[in-house]
Amino acid sequence: MANAPLANKGNFLHIYDFRVIPGREAEFIRLFETFDYSDENPMHKSAAQVKDGVLCRDVNDPGRYFLIAEWASIEEHRRILDVLKALRPQFVGLVEGGPAAFTPQYVEVVSSTPDEILQKAAAG
Repeated sequence: MANAPLANKGNFLHIYDFRVIPGREAEFIRLFETFDYSDENPMHKSAAQVKDGVLCRDVNDPGRYFLIAEWASIEEHRRILDVLKALRPQFVGLVEGGPAAFTPQYVEVVSSTPDEILQKAAAG
């Protein structure tokens, strides 16, 4: 069993669910990583980002992607998302439907395994 929950109770996850233009998947990943790992990415400059995002691809549909991260504040994520949109990162242009389709769904973490349970499981 893992020794840390994926997210902590009381925080929020943003979940983007989108498709990439067929045949442009490798380019999308390259452009996403170039922007995401750069100093230009405003998301990495906020203390409200609890856990950095992960980009995931659907194993049954390689054109479908998810971007998930943990935040302490939806409002702060939305504020920074406006900054990001103004930067117009190139990877967003490879999302089917363009920027309008690159919109997060927010979910509240209402339960996560307490640390004492995780430590007990890790101890065996």
